[in-house]
Amino acid sequence: MPLINIIPGDKIPVAPMNVRLPAWRIPGWLLVFWWLARGLFRLVVLAVRYWWISVPTVLALWTRAEFGGRVLAAVTLGLAAVCLCWWRLHPVSWLRFGWYPIVSRVRAAVVYRRRWASVMSTCGLATVFAGDRYVPRLLKVRCDRFGDEVTVRMLPGQIPDDWGQTAERLAYAFRLRTGQARSTDRPDRVVVRFQRRDPLAGVVAPLPVAEVPDLDGLALGVGEDGQPYRLRLAGSHVLIAGATGAGKGSVLWSLIRSLAGGIRSGLVELWAFDPKGGMELAAGVPLFARFAYDDPDSMAGVLDEAVKRMRLRAARLRGVTRQHVPTVDEPLIVLVIDELAALTAYITDRKVRDRIKESLGLLLSQGRAVGVHVVAALQDPRKDVLPFRDLFPTRIGLRLTEPEQVDMVLGDAARDRGALCDRIPESAPGVGFVVLDGVREPVRVRFAYLTDDDIRHLGRTYRRLDDTDQQEVTA
Repeated sequence: MPLINIIPGDKIPVAPMNVRLPAWRIPGWLLVFWWLARGLFRLVVLAVRYWWISVPTVLALWTRAEFGGRVLAAVTLGLAAVCLCWWRLHPVSWLRFGWYPIVSRVRAAVVYRRRWASVMSTCGLATVFAGDRYVPRLLKVRCDRFGDEVTVRMLPGQIPDDWGQTAERLAYAFRLRTGQARSTDRPDRVVVRFQRRDPLAGVVAPLPVAEVPDLDGLALGVGEDGQPYRLRLAGSHVLIAGATGAGKGSVLWSLIRSLAGGIRSGLVELWAFDPKGGMELAAGVPLFARFAYDDPDSMAGVLDEAVKRMRLRAARLRGVTRQHVPTVDEPLIVLVIDELAALTAYITDRKVRDRIKESLGLLLSQGRAVGVHVVAALQDPRKDVLPFRDLFPTRIGLRLTEPEQVDMVLGDAARDRGALCDRIPESAPGVGFVVLDGVREPVRVRFAYLTDDDIRHLGRTYRRLDDTDQQEVTA
């Protein structure tokens, strides 16, 4: 008997039941007929379910019987040659329509279906009703070069969050790396993605700079699908949190690089704040319209100036439009803050600290519609350090030291939905999870890495061309 749905554990025997057999007898020939009919029915069901095996097998047997073994060998070699030519001429379509569908069906039969019932039971996703055990139905398996996507019809009473909390257990049960669940358009279905290989293992090189930045999709890195990941800045603020060496600089400089074309043309102004003495952002001084560091009072003054610009612009746009469109006369203003906690918690002067908090609160609550955006990095995600989390529609969590910090930064239950920021290794700086306002599932991304030479070259190539606007550097 094949080892199908066998749980590797101690089996608890069920107490025997005393059942009175029926008084009437069934003829032996009728039992034989019933067993044969039931076996034939099961064989037909298996043939239909695994048609990709049964149909080629039947065709091969028919060809062998009608034309002989040589014709069958010739047909087989011909099909192999066609597949080889297809793969050589257009490997992308071959993988998508030829190879991966075969791999998907094989893995569905060998990896998932043979252990589906036992895994559902041990992971707590099965239920018992009227003495019968029910498990969610496995509908489809789709494979790519990095992982498997399993589509499941949930049982009544289950929600995608139930699967998100169990995704890691499911991954280990199927001998895979990690798992993440997401909802679909159908309310009774959920998709669980299991990872076989890490698509973000390698360092991402700096991406090309667009002459006119697309504020609806700034290319900052690479997603798990291998495609460039684009982040929407229009109408949003961005919060970045991560431990020391997690790659916060990669996110900041990738975003600055994506805006560089607009900086040179005057469509974008960067106001940089580096409370750590300018160590992180000083290399990009030619790109900044304002650069403040060290002195808290001077940084508070620059924030006050940003609030003033925001209010003047709001007065001009009131009754004209509800959303700002960047121009050279009215550029997009992006405030880049390297360490938010140094402005909101670590300043000893209470008056200056309250002044900074008030300005940040106004900018975060009123600045998006008039083209004033805040991009802030944070190392300490404690609640008393981060009073403005809910004012950031876009939140990025890099490597964090504790599981509790994930929900502090990304929102409640973000870790249960797959944002395992505390599991990111130190050897993978720049890897993080992005959570967007209104989107339940986090997205795993690796942001591009810019060396010091890349940053200096960026400053020389895309420095501001408007010499009439004198840059202000405060210390």
